[in-house]
Amino acid sequence: MEFKDEIIKELENDELWTVLTFKTPHGPSKTLNELAKVVEEAGWKVTFKANWWTADIPYGLIRLDLQKDGREKILLGKWILGKDCELIRVESLDLERGKDEFFRMVDSITSTLIHDPVIRTMREQY
Repeated sequence: MEFKDEIIKELENDELWTVLTFKTPHGPSKTLNELAKVVEEAGWKVTFKANWWTADIPYGLIRLDLQKDGREKILLGKWILGKDCELIRVESLDLERGKDEFFRMVDSITSTLIHDPVIRTMREQY
């Protein structure tokens, strides 16, 4: 990712959540793997990763839970399909604002899939 330095710099912030908004020319799986690779090369250990996206509108959400030197971070990558990789915004959020943003994004993606029985069951569990 062309903006890996900005990601790594923001991860050093004290807030729990680091939220990226970016464009990517890659599909969901490759985008997830590229983002995980960036943080792992910077010494962060990925302890959890998840990826949500919708086919109706080419956008999605990546969540990476990270650890490094006794610190924990949650990296939330909000992406939209584009011609090139481009960072739109990077910010750090506290626990409550990060949680709100995460659930809002998952809701926006899964609401387009609410008729899918698997997605509906998952939503009811969480």
